[in-house]
Amino acid sequence: MAGMDDFVSDSDSDYTSYWRDWFISSRGNEYYCEIDEDYLTDRFNLTGLNTEVQYYQYALDLITDVFDLDCDDEMRETIEKSARHLYGLIHARYIVTTRGLAKMLEKYKKFDFGKCPRVMCHSHPLLPMGLSDVPHQKAVKLYCARCEDIYNPKSTRHSAIDGAYFGTSFHNILFQVYPALVPQKTTERYIPRVYGFKVHAAAALVRWQHKDRAEMRRRLRKMEVESGFDKLDGEEDEEDEEEDDDEELEDAPEQNPAAVVQYRGAGEVATLQ
Repeated sequence: MAGMDDFVSDSDSDYTSYWRDWFISSRGNEYYCEIDEDYLTDRFNLTGLNTEVQYYQYALDLITDVFDLDCDDEMRETIEKSARHLYGLIHARYIVTTRGLAKMLEKYKKFDFGKCPRVMCHSHPLLPMGLSDVPHQKAVKLYCARCEDIYNPKSTRHSAIDGAYFGTSFHNILFQVYPALVPQKTTERYIPRVYGFKVHAAAALVRWQHKDRAEMRRRLRKMEVESGFDKLDGEEDEEDEEEDDDEELEDAPEQNPAAVVQYRGAGEVATLQ
């Protein structure tokens, strides 16, 4: 990461006056949003962070532009490293607030976090997320709400960001607060073909998965649970036919013990006395 001297000028006052501007504009920090001054100065929002960050007070002073300690370059570098870590921890708390969600939403709409690499998602925007809320455990990942899968960032600079700086809940909270952003789920899949004909093994697997999904959807519908997935072509008709068959069998009159009932597949019931 470039030093702050590359961003501001000579004096110490300049060095400390633009820390957040320098941090947000540095390459590799594009995923972060700027935290409001009011949020940073409210000690309630920072509860518990003093035990997780070395030189906590100096780091906070640097972030809030009141750092005036006269120290050597090595000490300053250590404090700056702590400030970056502290900013990330505060950032994870800030982005789940109303103001933080609004800022991240703007970045999401501008594709600041990238686009889903899955072809069938048609370049749907991504959101940063963490696999752990504990620092130094997992790097940041990118979540696609359309295919509901996660991906590694393209840039190695972004891959070095700690996932705890975004947390495991942010992306889910965003879609809870802004439900209109939840994209329509897709069951569109690539089907291997040879000269236009489906490859047998892959086609058999797809048919099995479609049948299993249809069965699960019927079970969910009986429990009055909405699956949230689109029906495939022809799937709705098949399900309706099967439901009609089930209803006809249920409505069939009871037969005496001597009766032999044969079901002929199309809803017909033949009774032999």
